Formats: sequence, C-alpha cells, structure tokens
Amino acid sequence: MNIKETVMHRVKDEPIIIPSDVQKGYAMLDCGQTMYDGKYMLLIPVQRKDKNSPAIYTATSDDGINFDISENPLIIPSQKYAELDKYVARPSVSYIPEDDMYYITRPLNKNIWGQPELLARTRDFKSVEEMGLIALPHNASCCLFQGKVNGRYVRIEQPDSSPFKPSFWLSYSDDLKYWGEYTPLLAPYTNWNADAITPTPPIKTKEGWLVIYSGIKEGRVSLGAILLNLEDPSKVIAKGKSPILTPNLDFEYNGHTLQSSVNTCGAIANEEKDEIVIYYCGAGMTIGVAKGSLSELLNLIKYEEANFEDWIWS
Repeated sequence: MNIKETVMHRVKDEPIIIPSDVQKGYAMLDCGQTMYDGKYMLLIPVQRKDKNSPAIYTATSDDGINFDISENPLIIPSQKYAELDKYVARPSVSYIPEDDMYYITRPLNKNIWGQPELLARTRDFKSVEEMGLIALPHNASCCLFQGKVNGRYVRIEQPDSSPFKPSFWLSYSDDLKYWGEYTPLLAPYTNWNADAITPTPPIKTKEGWLVIYSGIKEGRVSLGAILLNLEDPSKVIAKGKSPILTPNLDFEYNGHTLQSSVNTCGAIANEEKDEIVIYYCGAGMTIGVAKGSLSELLNLIKYEEANFEDWIWS
C-alpha cells in the first residue's frame, strides 16, 4: 500500500466486508466490536434495499479477517420505543467482566423528540434484552467503560452542546439506571478533530483507560486516541495529537452517505499479544480493518502529550 501509516496498519487495501455479503444489502455503517467465545465479534448495521431502516447483524471470525455473517439480524428497531427508533446505527459494545455481561448502547433516530441512547445487554449474542433509555437527547454517542471503576459503572458520552462544539462528558452509576456526578472530560483540541469528537467504549490497559475516538474536520473523519487515569478517569493522562488512522484509500473516500471517512464504534485490544485491532466503516459503505501494537500506540500518545502543543484551527 503506497500510503503513509503510523501505528495502525491496514490489513488490506480493500474492505474485508461489503454490503452484498448480506442479502439485499447496499450499505454498512459503523460497527460495534468485541471478543466472544474466543472469536472476533462484530455488530454491523446493514442498510438493505428492501427496507427503510437498517438492522444489526452479527459477524464472527476465528482469524479476524474472514467473517461469517448471521442470516438473521440480532437487533431491529425497538418495539417499545417505536416512535423514537427508526434508524438502527452505531452499536457500541462493552464487556464488563464484573458482570460477565456484554452491554450495547446505540443512539435512537433523530426526530421531534431528539436523539436519546438505548441500553441493552446480552450474554450470548443470540438474544438481546433492552434495558431502557440511558441518555437524554441529543446524544450522538454514549458508551460504557469496559469495566467498573471503584465498583461503579462509568459512561463516556457526547451530548449536544450547540452552539458549541461537541465534547466528551463522564458520569457514574451504581445500577445502570440512575446517573450522576457529571464531569466534562474533553473538547476538540487539535487541527484534525477541531469540529467534533465522538467516543467509543474505553478499554482498560495497564497504562490507563484507552479511548479510541472519531475526530471530524471539515467533513473528514479520522481516528485518534486518548488515555485516562485508571482510578480517576476524569483525569486525562495523555491526548494523541496526530490521527492514528485517516482516510487514504478509495473505499474510504467514496461511499453511500459519507465521503472521506474512517469511522468506528470501538476497538479490540489484547495486552498479552500486544495488539490492537480496529474495525472501521469506510465512507459509510463497507468495513475495513487496521491492526497495530498496543504498547506502541500507548507510547505514541504519551510521547505526543509530552512533546507537542494542542493546536485548533479557528
């Protein structure tokens, strides 16, 4: 591949999953991702030619490259919140080991009521239990930390901050129903993410909570990373100043509804293998994958924090 890459390296210069892999599919959106039963597990929102709203399908793989996609969807628009849920998208998956449970958050459709977030859970990815709304409108993304902090659940979200730029906030809960101790965490801080930032589920590492996020500048969507304190995630240890993945290939430039975009709902990290894998959506159309060294990524974030100033274009 004749493109400049830093810590994250594309496995292929073409998508690994395309819409036609699902019957009558014509577009794929940002996918949730985790490990389940020793396999790579993706939750892929698929827009089909015969339906107005996409459904979320599971895709599993032994090697992380070749995926088997479920014949039937795992998640369809909610019946309980039918008035709010017209467009199934952006599923974020958080495995919380203390509960031995996979939690799924996703924004409901923007409408006259706004865009709230729905929380659900599963243990087997065969059935999903809706747990209710977890965040009020407008909320572009609300993700649970992948583990408790001092015995409590923590979430990171991007609430609407108009007319200001979207930013990250933290809040805490004992039961996943009632949330409080709201704390501002991060605002757009450098040139390539100056317009907006969107979080994914924070990953616990020895160095801190690693947050992979999407950053937007003038319509171009790239990926970056920050590191939070393990015991007090309201403290930002380091902010990466350069994108770890940015659009460079044709399928990342030309898509269904987006152009020039590598967007994601998460990442999969393995400290024993010293590996991080990110499955991303290219231009709102197909799924690509990039891999890298987890320790190299963490070192890069800390190095850039120590050696470069924040810089936002006006």
